[in-house]
Amino acid sequence: MKQTSIKKMLALFLIAAVMLAAFTACAEKAPDTAQSQQPANNAAVPADDKAAETSAATPEEPVVINFWHHYSAQSAENETLMNVLIPKFEEENPGYKVNAVSHEWADLHDKILVSASSNTLPDVARLDIAWVPEFQKMNILVPLDQQMSDFNDVAGQLLPSAMSTAMVKGSYYALALNTNTKILFYNADALAAAGIEVPKTMDEMFAAIHALSGTNANGQQVWGLNEPALAGWNVLPYIWSNGGNITDDACTTATGYVNSPETVAAVQKLVDLYANGEFTGFNSGDIPMTDGFGTGRYMMLLEGPWKTAELAGAYPDFNYGTSEVPAGSGGSISVLGGEDIAMFNTANKEGAWKFMKFMTSEYAQEEMAKCGQIPVNMTALDSQTVKDASFAPFLEAITTAKARPTVASWSEIDNALTVAMTDMIVNGADVQKTLDQLAVTIDGLLAE
Repeated sequence: MKQTSIKKMLALFLIAAVMLAAFTACAEKAPDTAQSQQPANNAAVPADDKAAETSAATPEEPVVINFWHHYSAQSAENETLMNVLIPKFEEENPGYKVNAVSHEWADLHDKILVSASSNTLPDVARLDIAWVPEFQKMNILVPLDQQMSDFNDVAGQLLPSAMSTAMVKGSYYALALNTNTKILFYNADALAAAGIEVPKTMDEMFAAIHALSGTNANGQQVWGLNEPALAGWNVLPYIWSNGGNITDDACTTATGYVNSPETVAAVQKLVDLYANGEFTGFNSGDIPMTDGFGTGRYMMLLEGPWKTAELAGAYPDFNYGTSEVPAGSGGSISVLGGEDIAMFNTANKEGAWKFMKFMTSEYAQEEMAKCGQIPVNMTALDSQTVKDASFAPFLEAITTAKARPTVASWSEIDNALTVAMTDMIVNGADVQKTLDQLAVTIDGLLAE
């Protein structure tokens, strides 16, 4: 009896143990199903359900669009960007926030190069038009006409000459954002006092430079012509207007162009002006352009629309006039400047494209026109805002202005050109020999 009871108890124990094991196994699997249906307060929630739960409780975080630019941090353009345009964009696009970061011009170029190698590029950037081919060659820009379905509609609203700066090898890698060019600024009182008409040709301009150079009533030196640098932006109007060039139209060779008789003659003229003490501004310690012009130390200069605002602020009573670049044998040909807005291939493309379209819209373009930026939106160009901004001389010059060669190696070419121009003008190096060597250098850069 005793033995039988023990056997019965052992059997019951084994049965209980088996049932307990089965219950435990079920309990380990149960939470996935049970909690997915009705999560407990302290239970772990799968990621997808967490997101859904959070979305229901709080609004989604906005998508941040990182925008790099080179509007000066203290400029009217940056004030308009930060206080007018970005708030307006965010109001119209509530799912997005814009993080705009200002860089110095040269710093922005280098920052993009570094960021490309570390995969830390922004979504969008305001680029000098000369940078677009360089960055396209690096394969970091989005071909907008290939990837944005409404590209043609957007581009069709923008100035064709400005949009040409965004095309590389048959595709568009940016939108034109603003445009500019250089025209002649002259000291109206000085020309009138000397009985000199506003120069319409290069020969008349060089004669006026000679006549207006020397010393003023205070015994201070006065220069007829000022340029703050000797890069392509500065010297190309003189070269092009004299019928010279840097490369052929296809940008495949420099030999026979940068060392042509026409280019040699244009550069030699600048060399002679400097040697005669009639041309300056690019040496360390020279009077800054605005101060030199506004105080009557520089008589003439070629500059862009921003100079109007600078003079109005610093020298509001200074009497000056403007005119197109004086014509040479090649005509009146200034240099086309400006900036494009581009999207990097790591961007949030939907948000980046929304922002790019907004920045080239009639509204944004008119707001920037109030700060001295020439619009590329053709509706904005016809606005009263633009008419009131006294852009007329620049708009006329843009029709004949030329863009710097749209090649990936332009930065290197421009550096080589600057070195050569400095050697010829400042150091007196032989013009023909220097330009012959420059042609070889540029040919090598074009072949890369």
